[in-house]
Amino acid sequence: MTITDTETAALRLHEKDTGSADVQIINLTQRIAILTEHLKGHAKDHSSRRGLLALVAQRRRLLDYVKRTANERYQALLQKLNLRK
Repeated sequence: MTITDTETAALRLHEKDTGSADVQIINLTQRIAILTEHLKGHAKDHSSRRGLLALVAQRRRLLDYVKRTANERYQALLQKLNLRK
């Protein structure tokens, strides 16, 4: 799953936004997708699996934060990234 820059730009809070929770969630989702593909071919790479689990946990915390503070942005993120919930 690859998110284009235009899709990322739609969820940014301002033009140079690189650190908001929304953008961090998008970046984490891309890294999670890359690691997931890697682990399909390297099933015994336990250190990468551990890193993947850490990224998923971090994304979950950020999603919970956005849900608490801005539910509309949360719903937009879920829809844009096709995440379950």
